[in-house]
Amino acid sequence: MILIDGKKIANDIRSEIKEKVEQIKFKTNSVPCLATILVGENPASRVYINSKIKACQECGVKSVHHNLKSNSSKEEIINLINQLNINPKISAILLQLPFSDAQTEQECINAISPNKDADGLHPFNAGLLTLFKSQKEISQNNVLTSCTPTGIIRLLQKSDIEIAGKTAVVAGRSNLVGKPASLLLLANDATVIMAHSKTKNLKELCKSADILITAVGKPQFINKDFIKDGAAVIDVGINRTENGLVGDIDFDSVKDMNIKITPVPGGVGPMTIAMLLENTLKAYRRNL
Repeated sequence: MILIDGKKIANDIRSEIKEKVEQIKFKTNSVPCLATILVGENPASRVYINSKIKACQECGVKSVHHNLKSNSSKEEIINLINQLNINPKISAILLQLPFSDAQTEQECINAISPNKDADGLHPFNAGLLTLFKSQKEISQNNVLTSCTPTGIIRLLQKSDIEIAGKTAVVAGRSNLVGKPASLLLLANDATVIMAHSKTKNLKELCKSADILITAVGKPQFINKDFIKDGAAVIDVGINRTENGLVGDIDFDSVKDMNIKITPVPGGVGPMTIAMLLENTLKAYRRNL
């Protein structure tokens, strides 16, 4: 087993972003600014927001945080988003998810300007992934893509794992990870199979994968019987157990296999934050 060190790769990317921000500041005396919004006091969400604010500070990106009460109405949240949309000093907007109400969550995401969509979840940006055929087109058009799936692609690329022509299985079909990950893999010329909770032959499908991406949200659900020799495995699962954070992969069962795999923690998580910073930089340039 070879570990894919997401933390190191993310740190390298963050160093590049810091350098670019310093160049922007030298030339314009301004820096990109990320506005974060947290509704309520969910402890896990608070931790995520704090880590994103800290990452901004370390890279020279300005951050402005808004903490709304848990009983804030949809109108109050959207009103704040609208104010941030028209504020020229705000480059990008991050609305911390999830919400308890899925409909309110989507309506608030829809209210974010596509040009300030730090998470790449606005329907306009999500739709661009279906329109642009290749990664080259996506990059040339400076599309704001969903952070975790983009981080997955970069992990594969930086680890010299070939994507083109390979069979990739994505276990999970969420708007946050599964769907955009499948589209980005297609854009990088993989043959993509999407699996989900209704898939009947999940074990056999997973075992056919050269690249396996798991986002099922079930602690240690995927064991060695799901993974073929030589595969690259990206574990997106973040499951809190009494023994700490674990992924979707049963790590102990695969440790003697000939595979490349991301650990949990230290794999996909750091890349998600790095891609958030990259999206903030992209948004800054789009809004010039």
